[in-house]
Amino acid sequence: MSYSTPAPYVWEKSFADAPDCLLSSDQCVIKAQHYFVAGLIEIPVIGSDEVFSWTVWVSLSQDNFARAADLWNSPEREAEEPYSGWLSTELSLYTPSTINLKTYAHTRPVGQRPFIEWEPTEHPLAVEQRTGIVPERVRDIAEAVLQWDS
Repeated sequence: MSYSTPAPYVWEKSFADAPDCLLSSDQCVIKAQHYFVAGLIEIPVIGSDEVFSWTVWVSLSQDNFARAADLWNSPEREAEEPYSGWLSTELSLYTPSTINLKTYAHTRPVGQRPFIEWEPTEHPLAVEQRTGIVPERVRDIAEAVLQWDS
């Protein structure tokens, strides 16, 4: 019911040893110029209490990233306004591309990844987030992800 990507779309293996780059499970910095956080796109599964989720990367401005990092382990972070950003994960199941779709990262309690919300759009992924998906769609996604990994 959940799939993730290990890094933003623009991450390259050569960045791993660079002093101005960082990649953790929740934050990423590239060349001290590009800043990302991992968050969850949550999609209700119609006819159940379950939620399907994509763990994705969202780019943030340097100021918003610094603010989020400062509050990373603080209960105060829940009071933050959503951070605007751009989706930095390619989910090839969707057409058109998911790269650079406008998003809002809503911080949640410490230990939980931000909730990623779309700016209102008719992109198929945004529609799924608003309206939900049927269990058969979850199976289709699982089959497609298994093909990516093989």
